[in-house]
Amino acid sequence: MSASAAPTTVSAYLRPIDRDGLAAFAEKGRCNPGSRSTNKVHTVVDGQYRTLSYVGDHAPVVVDEPLHLFGENTAPAPGEIVLSALGGCLAVGITAVATWKQVRLSRLELHLEGDIGNPAAWGAGGAEKMPADMGFQAIRVKVTVEGDASREELDEIVRHANLYSPVANSMRNPIAFEIGLAD
Repeated sequence: MSASAAPTTVSAYLRPIDRDGLAAFAEKGRCNPGSRSTNKVHTVVDGQYRTLSYVGDHAPVVVDEPLHLFGENTAPAPGEIVLSALGGCLAVGITAVATWKQVRLSRLELHLEGDIGNPAAWGAGGAEKMPADMGFQAIRVKVTVEGDASREELDEIVRHANLYSPVANSMRNPIAFEIGLAD
């Protein structure tokens, strides 16, 4: 995490979110702590490993594999998309917590790395691996954040956002997972 040691004059802040809307959303959660919503994605294979994932009315999220994994390298790999989702979720959380604490941010960047391998070749005749030995084995996130708060306050905002990140917690904690053929 980075914050300037000496006071500087900030000429521009990041576009803020609606603090009153955030407070109302938080109140709704306090009143109904068991509430859930469902995210839905429809993924269609375009050919080889290239897929198009449709989310609401947005342009499709395109995923591919790199050439060394027999893809066409036309888009990020699935693991890179996972890291993108984590980075996006953490950025949302940091922005929300900063807004809640009335800290205006002038810069927020996240740099993510994840160690992942595929010696099992997706289960298509590669190494025999246990599920716990596949997928990301380590993820590192470095946050560059600046705003009208001390380094200690910014560090606390980042730690707090990480603790409450839905995507980070989905990656850290076991979740129910079902897969089967569609009816």
